[in-house]
Amino acid sequence: SSGINAEYGGGEVVVGEQSISAHHTIEFEREGASVTISNAGSTVARFVLISGKPIGEPVVQRGPFVMNTQEEIQQTFEDYREHKNGFENARNWKSDIGQKFLSGTLWK
Repeated sequence: SSGINAEYGGGEVVVGEQSISAHHTIEFEREGASVTISNAGSTVARFVLISGKPIGEPVVQRGPFVMNTQEEIQQTFEDYREHKNGFENARNWKSDIGQKFLSGTLWK
């Protein structure tokens, strides 16, 4: 399946017959050859269209992690907290964006 996400607060788009306001996601069925998207408002509407081949597996997402089961998600958070199974260097890692956010300079 694919998704479309209207972003940036001002615009609203119409997908087929469905109106989608900003910061919402819709998922399309696999059938169908095309999708019609139009701007429903007077402001610019921006969106992200993501498409991919279905993997045919369950998907569980929590925070930044995506796994197949809730148990795997719980194990991943435990591994992250305990710095093991691939997260050994996470203890001292700091992102540039995270540091700017914490210092209040991200939006300057």
